[in-house]
Amino acid sequence: MARLLTASRGLSRPAQARGFTLIELLVALAAMAIMAGLSWRGLDGMVRAQAQIQQRADSVLTLQAGLTQWSSDLDALAQLPRTPTLDWDGRGLRIIRRSTVQPGDGLLVVAWSRRNVNGTDQWLRWQSPPQFSKGALQIAWERAAQWAQNPGDAEKRDEVRVTPLENWQIFYFRGNAWTNPLSSDNANSPATPIRSPTQPVNSDQALPDGVRLVLTLPGSEALHGVITRDWVRPSLAGAKS
Repeated sequence: MARLLTASRGLSRPAQARGFTLIELLVALAAMAIMAGLSWRGLDGMVRAQAQIQQRADSVLTLQAGLTQWSSDLDALAQLPRTPTLDWDGRGLRIIRRSTVQPGDGLLVVAWSRRNVNGTDQWLRWQSPPQFSKGALQIAWERAAQWAQNPGDAEKRDEVRVTPLENWQIFYFRGNAWTNPLSSDNANSPATPIRSPTQPVNSDQALPDGVRLVLTLPGSEALHGVITRDWVRPSLAGAKS
């Protein structure tokens, strides 16, 4: 009987649970820390890649909008008697263009230039208010030249930053060839745009058959390299690009 009681008591004791040792716990914590670090690095890489893709997409859209505006300005180029409507002086390109909103909205003077803004060279666009008289148009034309050379606060208020820009070049298409607008060949040609708005010239003869824009985007930006954009006069018969 005593043996049976002893055996029954032994069966009724619960099995003792075996816990983790300190070494096993430290190993488990180390493994979890390594997994968390790898996961964080992977997540951080994904976030960085997404940010770079978004930055590049924004740069492409901004540049595309700027180039579209450039083409629109040239497409709306006005032809006025005895008045220059297109001029490149080495620093800025000035354009007198028609309004595409309402035919009676007057004429606009726009200018494109490159200037350092807050430590970064930027491609910039300037636009005057609508002009309805020859005198007001001449004043706006001179303001555009001033803005491209040495703008004041009043001129800067009307400018828009387009994209960071390392360098840019302009070429005119004349005589079946692309040439520098400031070259001696163009300077001696009767078809050369005049520099002063007071000198008489046939505006239609002054306009080149095409304008080539060459942009050099800085390597520090998400979008970089050289971009060439050619524009041909829409009214030119048998236009070439």
